[in-house]
Amino acid sequence: MAEAAHESVKRQERAQQVALFRYQVICPALDPALSTRARGRIVRAIAARDHQGPFGGTHRYSRDTLDRWIRRYRADGFEGLKPSLRQAGSRIDVNVLELAVALKKENPDRTAAQVARILAASSGWSPSESTLLRLFHRRQLMLDAPGTGEVFSRYEADAPNQRWVGDALHGPKIGGRKVYLFAFLDDHTRLLVGYRFGFAEDTVRLAAALKPALSSRGIPGCCYVDNGAAYVDSWLLRACAEGVRWSV
Repeated sequence: MAEAAHESVKRQERAQQVALFRYQVICPALDPALSTRARGRIVRAIAARDHQGPFGGTHRYSRDTLDRWIRRYRADGFEGLKPSLRQAGSRIDVNVLELAVALKKENPDRTAAQVARILAASSGWSPSESTLLRLFHRRQLMLDAPGTGEVFSRYEADAPNQRWVGDALHGPKIGGRKVYLFAFLDDHTRLLVGYRFGFAEDTVRLAAALKPALSSRGIPGCCYVDNGAAYVDSWLLRACAEGVRWSV
């Protein structure tokens, strides 16, 4: 009984990790101000590049998959992005297949047998070697994948509150302690909408800078940040995914 309960908790945690990952992937295409054509361009660009998977490795997703995630998020919010919590059985767990693909892409020299052993060790179950081989052939992972390049251009939000840009800067020492500045700028107006100095670069100080900005300026269309630890904290990502507003 205890083992089954532990396995259930593990599956729920993995489902939330997958949902957060999917939200991060489709987030650029969720802006309601986008036209159908503009959203299509963004989704095609997302489908054309590699993504760091939630459990390691890199892999790509088709436009059909991305469109399905977007529809689910619009219909059911963050919960709609969670995969099924069904037990491994006659139907193969999609998350395990995604992990298998990520492991193969991470090291193309891995055989199906090696991937199967890794899956069995990490999740307690693995598809058969023949199933993995069919999967790798279907995803064209048995061949050398040609390199791809990305071209980026400068951009600016078209209106105030459409996009905020946030970052943390290392400041001087005060009283022998190093300080950090969290700041958010409106991308269109360059207005400093929120800021906060603190003695630590963490989510608590980030929230202290962002909360008054939201109270005085409203909710932006999106926030553009880097991959700093405070910005990729699972609590903050889930708050963004679920559209939670901070209370004053």
